[in-house]
Amino acid sequence: MKLPMFPLQSIFFPGETVPLHIFEERYKQLITDCRHDAVTFGIPVYINDSIHYGVEVQLVEVVNTYPNGEMDVTCVARQVFKLVNFETQMDGKLYAGGEVEFLDNVNDGTDDVRQEVLEKLEILYGLMEVPFTPVPLDKFHSFVLIHKMGLSFEQEYELLKLCKESERLTYIKEHLNATITVLNEVDRTKLTIKLNGNFKNFDPLDFDDFKI
Repeated sequence: MKLPMFPLQSIFFPGETVPLHIFEERYKQLITDCRHDAVTFGIPVYINDSIHYGVEVQLVEVVNTYPNGEMDVTCVARQVFKLVNFETQMDGKLYAGGEVEFLDNVNDGTDDVRQEVLEKLEILYGLMEVPFTPVPLDKFHSFVLIHKMGLSFEQEYELLKLCKESERLTYIKEHLNATITVLNEVDRTKLTIKLNGNFKNFDPLDFDDFKI
C-alpha cells in the first residue's frame, strides 16, 4: 500500500491521539488532501539517521486554522507499518510518500502477565512518589501507558516493531523490573549516606578470641 509520508522524530502507537501543528507548505497540502479525499498518511520514525518503521495516521479534526494557513490538527494512530520504499515527493505533490507493509498485531497477551505489569507499574509510581490511577485489567494493553513507563526513545522504537502483545508485555516487564531495582538501590544508597552522616554509638570489640 502507498501512503503519503510525514516523517517525525516521534513515536506514536495504535489508538493514540496525535496532535500536530502544521506549518510547512507540503504538509498543509497533505492535510488538505486528507480532508478532501479521506486519505490516511504515515508517520515514519526518524531514528539513527534513517526511517524504517512507523504508524498509519488518520485525520480526525482541524482544531485551528491560522491566517497564514498554519493549522493545529488532531489525528489518531492506526496500524504499525514497515517502510518498503520511500520517495521524497509523490507525483504531483509537495509531500513525500512510500510503499508500506502493515504488521499483523497478534493479541496474545494473558491476564496474568497484564496484571503483573500493572502491579509493577504501581510499584514504580510509588517509588517515584507519583500518583497512579489504576487501569482496569480488561482495558489494559501494552500501548495504554507506554509513554508513562520511563522508556527511552530507542526502547519505545523497539516496542513499536514487536508484533506480539506477549513480546511487548515481556519487554515492558523486564524494563520495569530493572528500573525498580535501580530505584530501590538509589533509596538504599540515600539511606546509607544519611546514616553515615549521623553520630553512632559503637560497641567496643573484644579482641581476646581474635586469630590471624
